[in-house]
Amino acid sequence: MTTLNNTVQFKKIDAIDKGLSADLQKIISQVEKLTDIGIALSSEKDTAKLLEKILLGAKSITNSDGGTIYRVDGDSIKIEIIRSDSLGIFLGGGGDSINIPNIPLYLENGQPNLKNVVCYSYHNNKTINIDDAYDAVHFDFSGTKSFDKKNDYRSKSFLSIPLTNHQGEIIGILQLINAIDPETQEIIKFDSVSQRFAEALASQAATVLTKQQLITDLENMFESLVKLIATAVDEKSPYTGGHCRRVPELTLMLAQAASDTNHGYLQDFKLSEADHYELTIASWLHDCGKIITPEYVIDKATKLEAIFDRIHLVEARFEILKRDQEIALLKQQLAELENKNTSSPELEQAYQANIAQLDDDMAFVRECNTGGEAMSDEHIARLKSLQKLTWTSNNVAVPLLSDEELYNLSIFRGTLTSEERKIINNHINVTIAMLEAIKFPKHLQNVVEYAGGHHERMDGKGYPKGLMRDQMSIPARAMAIADVFEALTAKDRPYKSGKKLSDALAILNKMKEDKHIDPDLYDAFIEHKIYKKYAEKFLDAYQIDVD
Repeated sequence: MTTLNNTVQFKKIDAIDKGLSADLQKIISQVEKLTDIGIALSSEKDTAKLLEKILLGAKSITNSDGGTIYRVDGDSIKIEIIRSDSLGIFLGGGGDSINIPNIPLYLENGQPNLKNVVCYSYHNNKTINIDDAYDAVHFDFSGTKSFDKKNDYRSKSFLSIPLTNHQGEIIGILQLINAIDPETQEIIKFDSVSQRFAEALASQAATVLTKQQLITDLENMFESLVKLIATAVDEKSPYTGGHCRRVPELTLMLAQAASDTNHGYLQDFKLSEADHYELTIASWLHDCGKIITPEYVIDKATKLEAIFDRIHLVEARFEILKRDQEIALLKQQLAELENKNTSSPELEQAYQANIAQLDDDMAFVRECNTGGEAMSDEHIARLKSLQKLTWTSNNVAVPLLSDEELYNLSIFRGTLTSEERKIINNHINVTIAMLEAIKFPKHLQNVVEYAGGHHERMDGKGYPKGLMRDQMSIPARAMAIADVFEALTAKDRPYKSGKKLSDALAILNKMKEDKHIDPDLYDAFIEHKIYKKYAEKFLDAYQIDVD
């Protein structure tokens, strides 16, 4: 009898040990899964994939058939992702889109919505574990029952867990449905161990989601500040408005074309998503140094412009000279009449010739003032000859053109003197200094090099550093071409109208031959018809004269 009792006792102990061993193995397995999931979550940067990993991880730990992740969206809860193994439902994340209305957190009378499980979990900040939804009397499961009837399904056990961030704010709800017994495959309740592991995962998930949201918010804020600076530079002058917005688009078009080129020098260059973002930031900031450039330099539309266009002063002097010519003629004619002589026609002819010459000289000065592509030696010599003309001010003979006016009118190309050109060129030094003062993260370490090189040349004759081609990255060289082409075709410059595509491309080709711009990037610019894509978006129809 004693032996029999001992045998029975040993069997009981063995059964208990086996039970404990099974429970222990289950816990160990859940710990391992939780650890693996945590590692996977910490390395995921895509929000949709992150949500999917959270839900699939929770389903795996609890061995549940389905689940949903909700995100708090103002005064409602939005369904972000739904999974159901037995029904084959795969919505949100990498699956089909979700067209289910948000669940209101509050009733029409303003009271909390406590009839919905996820809303109750939100308002009470607690996990809700329901053994059988059909037996629950405190919650409205009418929608669930209707869904079950329609899909021949039986929703039974529910587990709703708040996703709470480090500030104690609930950012979402993790809901799991129908825990499955791994041996019998029957629907069972969520046991306390599974609940605790799911809560631990939810805590990790909330931390990762919050971190990712903070990173996204910081990136959005940074991008807004970058665009704010660029907009401020553009708004500073009506003549350059849009330049800081157009150059980034053209730079990225060309960089992508270079990345798509599978032959020659560019065949190994590839533009990743991270590279694209870095180049975008650099492009938006490429002219940030112009924020300190004086408006009178940026806005100088003519050679004689300062606070106002001094061509009007020159015109007034010519009018005085014409007046003096007329007065001289009238005095001579009056003298002849007093001497009872007939007025000599030669006097009138000489007067008309002098007036015609003055009008022609004034038209010439106006032309010089506009600042064309280049001043010839003949034009400069003619300007100097005009300085010999004088007009009378307070009984003193004054040169028709002052030394300073002659200096400005003799500007070889454009409207800026060498001193003013130095002022405006200095913007790139300021840009580099401003950007070097920013502690860029590792993935934006090339911003300074990209933005600071758009005035360099392939032959080393650019500025500010005089870099050669091999000292510059391909993205920096792409931005240099974009900056030039935008300037050539821009319609809002103070000293010129926008060039037609044929003219702009001819100039760009000459710049390639002169080793001003990168030849391989120019070829990609032409081969991929980047000029056409840009023109269709930014240029007027009359400018688009080539295919």
